Amino acid sequence: MKNVLWKISNSVYSMCKMTVNGLNQKYINEDECIITKMKMLQAVQELPDDASVEDAMERFLMLAKIERGIAQADHGETVPHQAVRDRMAEWLK
Repeated sequence: MKNVLWKISNSVYSMCKMTVNGLNQKYINEDECIITKMKMLQAVQELPDDASVEDAMERFLMLAKIERGIAQADHGETVPHQAVRDRMAEWLK
């Protein structure tokens, strides 16, 4: 299981390097790719021994969404508090 996840993390790192090399440099640079791979390996090591590939992918997806949200906030791409309150009021009708 962990061998499969190691291969997945290497694939993600390769895709990350391709992104850095020209496809989309909006939030990613090569140093961040290395940090991302290290975080993925740490996430794999923290999984229980009986974890499935699906468990790992869910964990990776959650971590990626958190990282993307932090990057968006760092770039000022946030929603004002009042706008969130207005949206919530619409949803809770």
